[in-house]
Amino acid sequence: GVAALIFSTASQLGFQIISMLLKYVLVVMGALTIHLLFTYGFIIKYAAKKSPVHFFKNITEVLVTAFSTSSSNATLPTSIRVAIGKLKLDKDITNFVLTVGSTANQNGTALYEGITVLFLAQFYGIDLGLGQQLMVVLLSILAGVGTAGVPGGSLPMVVMVLQTIGVPAEGIGIILGVDRLLDMSRTVVNVTGDIVLASWVDTTEKGYAAEASHSGASGS
Repeated sequence: GVAALIFSTASQLGFQIISMLLKYVLVVMGALTIHLLFTYGFIIKYAAKKSPVHFFKNITEVLVTAFSTSSSNATLPTSIRVAIGKLKLDKDITNFVLTVGSTANQNGTALYEGITVLFLAQFYGIDLGLGQQLMVVLLSILAGVGTAGVPGGSLPMVVMVLQTIGVPAEGIGIILGVDRLLDMSRTVVNVTGDIVLASWVDTTEKGYAAEASHSGASGS
């Protein structure tokens, strides 16, 4: 299986492939961490008007579940319970946003797919032009919307993008050995993004409701 693919590749390219994969993993993990802490932290603080520290502390259970299951769908019940119970988000908003987001708002997956395709293109010595790189970005975003929220669900999408830009699809075998860790990590980013969005919508809706109530009171 996966071990055979890695052994076959290593026997042809030597242990240099191990070094390349390590760098690839570090880049993906670094990008996911930056997106999780800084992008989401910024949105939580300035759009959702909440403390990022308290937010991440309250959703710790969700992060652990996402990391251990590698599945947005499997984490969904925990996400809904925590969002309503600990973050005090509106029930209807939470149910709608998190349910749709579990398959249509996979930011971590899109980020992972873009980096993976560029890594494999470089691995095969394929120089992508600006147009092809933009195509990778676009397809990765679209794939992040349509990817199934199950373990390994993004891999078929990576193959599709590889074929679209002319990179050998069998290159996916190179990263299979390290994909489990990356799958667990990007799932954490995916489910966090859903809760961040739900928090933003909840804050916005409560703001509109407060304005409407204030206007009604002033008018009377």
